[in-house]
Amino acid sequence: MRTKASTIGVTRRNTSTTRQGPQGGQRRYRPAAATSTSRLRPSGTAARDRLRLWTPIGARNTLDEHGRPTNLTGKDLEQILSVLEKAWAEGTREVYGSGLLTFHIFCDSRGIAEQQRAPAPSIVVSAFISDLAGVYAASTIRNYVFGVRAWHVLHGLRWEMNESEIEGLLKAASTMAPPPKKKRQPYTVDYISALRCGLDLATNPLHIAVFACLTTTFYTAARLGEFTVKTLSGPKSFKPTEHITPADVRVEVDDKGLRSTVFKLPWTKASATGEEVSWSAQDGDTDPDAALKLHMRVNSPPPIGPLFAYKDKSGRMKALTKAKFIQIVHAAADTVGLEHLQGHGIRIGSTLEYLLRGVPFDVMKVKGRWASDAFQLYLRKHAQILAPYMQARSHEQEEFVRITMPPVRRR
Repeated sequence: MRTKASTIGVTRRNTSTTRQGPQGGQRRYRPAAATSTSRLRPSGTAARDRLRLWTPIGARNTLDEHGRPTNLTGKDLEQILSVLEKAWAEGTREVYGSGLLTFHIFCDSRGIAEQQRAPAPSIVVSAFISDLAGVYAASTIRNYVFGVRAWHVLHGLRWEMNESEIEGLLKAASTMAPPPKKKRQPYTVDYISALRCGLDLATNPLHIAVFACLTTTFYTAARLGEFTVKTLSGPKSFKPTEHITPADVRVEVDDKGLRSTVFKLPWTKASATGEEVSWSAQDGDTDPDAALKLHMRVNSPPPIGPLFAYKDKSGRMKALTKAKFIQIVHAAADTVGLEHLQGHGIRIGSTLEYLLRGVPFDVMKVKGRWASDAFQLYLRKHAQILAPYMQARSHEQEEFVRITMPPVRRR
């Protein structure tokens, strides 16, 4: 039975997709834009494959640095590409591929010859950054430049830049960046509890899987993509070597009798050999232990299948994709009058929840697998976390300063 959660206000999203530049103009490079026709850049190439399949003039060949033939073959060159490409995660290659497209659109608009795109002269890269400044966020511009550099490295071309000028332009781009997007709002225990009222946890296997996935992701402080798959078919579909299965879940009990459920993630963005995350049972409607047990009982995912697989209307098992998860969560939010939150808000909200419970910063940093810079930036952005440490309690202030501020250098 679904009920209306009237105590939580509704905030509707702005659905406009047109980004504005600093003077109110439309962004210069649109996702649908395409480069000029070239045999070097096959049309229809997926963003994640552009670094490899878009070939620059003068790419790596079988000659040595003096132009003399070697005994290497095209197959050897292909193997170098195949191995070197793995230096960047698929998600990184996708971002870099978008940057590479933007770079070629810029070059097309200036009539820059192929020979001056790779190896690119420093002045061309500087002009590229300057053209994006004020239109894109500084982090996006930096990633796009990294994408062009990765393209050079992958194809064996030199990357010789005026580093001082490039860094100066990137720094300037941060001061010229357009207004930031609305800050990602965190999931909270109250939000998840209210959202639960918009789900059918009595008869709907998909809703049961989604709620179990949500509570597990939240209380493990994990990334949503670590418990879902991207697609049902193709290269981004379920693989037991990359995605978690029921066989990767275990229960541990310490010498005090405290139980924890541990999830061995086979592969993560930070570790190709995987990482472990865990939760313990909680009080109330958001208990991940109860949600997971209900999911296992109703959906019975196979031991080496997707952990949050569910039975569709025909009784067939389906992996839970991130898109399907978001669709169901947003529909449940609409049912009970909640604001739509982004998937990353789960991890942010989890970190916020544990910190407000008094979990030490160092412990939460480890549990959430936060990089130092990201964690410090996160702490500084959330007043709820900072508030207790801005009061007249010196020992807590000292703890906060120790974690978030750089050490004093002694001369």
